[in-house]
Amino acid sequence: MPSSNERHSRKGRMASTAQLEAQGRKPTRRSRYGCRNCKLRKLKCDETKPQCRRCCSFGVVCNFILSISDLQPIADDSIRPSVPLKGAVPRPSMANAVWTSDNTYFYQLNVKCQDFLTRYLGQSLITPDDPSMVEVNRKLLALTFTHPYLMHASLAVALAYDRHLNSSPDGRRSVEECYHRAQSTALFNRRLREPIQTGDKDPIWGTAAALALLSFATPDTCSPEESWPLKSSGPSDLEWLRMSNGKMSLWRITDPLRPDSLFHVMAPAFAQMNSPLPDVGIYGIPVPLASVCNLDNSSTDESNPYFKVAHAVSQVLDLPDSQVTTGEIGVFPRSIHDSFKYLLLERDPVALLLLYLWYRKASRSMWWVELRARVECPAICLYLRTYHKEYHAVHEFLPGGSLARE
Repeated sequence: MPSSNERHSRKGRMASTAQLEAQGRKPTRRSRYGCRNCKLRKLKCDETKPQCRRCCSFGVVCNFILSISDLQPIADDSIRPSVPLKGAVPRPSMANAVWTSDNTYFYQLNVKCQDFLTRYLGQSLITPDDPSMVEVNRKLLALTFTHPYLMHASLAVALAYDRHLNSSPDGRRSVEECYHRAQSTALFNRRLREPIQTGDKDPIWGTAAALALLSFATPDTCSPEESWPLKSSGPSDLEWLRMSNGKMSLWRITDPLRPDSLFHVMAPAFAQMNSPLPDVGIYGIPVPLASVCNLDNSSTDESNPYFKVAHAVSQVLDLPDSQVTTGEIGVFPRSIHDSFKYLLLERDPVALLLLYLWYRKASRSMWWVELRARVECPAICLYLRTYHKEYHAVHEFLPGGSLARE
């Protein structure tokens, strides 16, 4: 039997060996406050390891560990894993395989993704009847195979469009849509930290436009009662507006109107979107709307925070739905300045009314606006009727009112 000193010596050697082995291993980095999936979905994580309850119920692999990608489905062959590459890009052996890759990343599309490529992305999801836009979409599709961030963004848009066409009224996002949007965002942010060459400009602008569209098409909740402006204030309020402004911050870098850009054919739409609004007065604004906004013939942008937005909304109110274009719809977000944005965040009733009127008009022509409007229009109406009962002039524009536009 070993003596007491020998036992203590052996324990000391074992402890030293364990310490050396621990020092030799790379530490596993884990989230201290929950998994990234829950943060991405804006949910509180219960931090159960290795798989939190929210990830289990949503059907994705919990990612406390950095090596697990965001929103990766559990044992789901509908999404094949992406592979970060070092050196040469491997090629699949199957004759019918389709993939997207660059020097650092590889992703193989499954049958569903390939189907969506041909079903949706081979046409124009924005203006299907415009031949020039169909051609833009086809050229953009060709770039997705060498720009993975664009491929993931395009697939997310296709899945959102499919949700618009085929989903139940609650319009819940699929795991696949969440996955492709998250992958595109991560790859895109990484790409923007690198030098931008001429050949990168169109894929970057296309991805920025797709991510801005997705921010419109994905409200935080499917229930009007839990939606903005009824819900408590949070960091995601008006996220679609921040994404739209973020996209425009890339305009000078990518220059979509340069002669060799595939977006050059959209010059008329861009010109319409950036067309100047009146500097003074209320010409073109319906009299009841001008009255609610406290606008008159002497009003300007400096004297009234509703001025620009009221003009932008009024430009499309009386247009037939079939004549409403992306350029005309785009005037409204471009007209929102800091003072009006502040009023929206403060839930000012007149600002909410102007947003509501634009939602109602734009959603009948633009499917991605409809996905948000179906939730936020009822929420705005409920908010105004609950917290501004006395504002009868505003209520006249809501459903059932004498000025409602059905």
